[in-house]
Amino acid sequence: MHRALFMAVVTAAALISPTTASASTTESDMRATLVWSDEFDGPAGSAPDPANWNHETGDHGWGNNELQNYTDSRANSALDGNGNLVITARQEADGGYTSARLTTQNKVQPQYGRVEASIQIPRGQGIWPAFWMLGSDFPNTPWPDSGEIDIMENIGREPHLVHGSLHGPGYFGGEPLTGSYMHPQGWSFADTFHTFAVDWRPGSITWSVDGVAYQTYTSADTRGNPWVFDQPFFMILNVAVGGDWPGYPDGSTQFPQEMRVDYVRVYELG
Repeated sequence: MHRALFMAVVTAAALISPTTASASTTESDMRATLVWSDEFDGPAGSAPDPANWNHETGDHGWGNNELQNYTDSRANSALDGNGNLVITARQEADGGYTSARLTTQNKVQPQYGRVEASIQIPRGQGIWPAFWMLGSDFPNTPWPDSGEIDIMENIGREPHLVHGSLHGPGYFGGEPLTGSYMHPQGWSFADTFHTFAVDWRPGSITWSVDGVAYQTYTSADTRGNPWVFDQPFFMILNVAVGGDWPGYPDGSTQFPQEMRVDYVRVYELG
């Protein structure tokens, strides 16, 4: 059964500028109520739950000159039997690349709340994992007017950094509202699982990694352009290979590469 979420938020966030890293345990954390989750429990080799996830497929570059062909094959997306979804980027015998891109469009479309996932990202030059969101009316409302919330992106040449961004009309492409979070020890995020999240309220979005908030953007930060984030969005998990931003695989890149997702959860914030 399809499930759409339209969550109200009781309290409005203060309008503040992007912040430096700080502890994010607040009273609102204590009042967060789980309203949806996928824990990826199921037998090894099974597909992600079709009640929650769609497969987007194709090899047309996805607007970024990417190399992968996204498929719905279990070779590229499957449960591992240990409570994880595994998205696998592979180099095929013909030299091409395959991977998977999963969305919750028309199935799970939150508006506001904490949206988070526990992920162990892949590694390597030209590997581009992401956990992100698009406005629910996309593609009827074209990008960037639809809005894009990048909860976590990593490019393989920067193993110790993850990025969080907003794309909208007048702040998109190479000029989004964006920031980065460095691993506290400077280690690779691919070494273990980390929790990537946004706390999303009317007019305000705050990013965190492992409970540490590292930036906030508000409707005051859009350079006079529209804030397009007070609407439902759907979630996306994917691993791209190559592209204008990450660059392309080289002799150091090893395949296959796996992104392991322990869970995706949505909370209502009190």
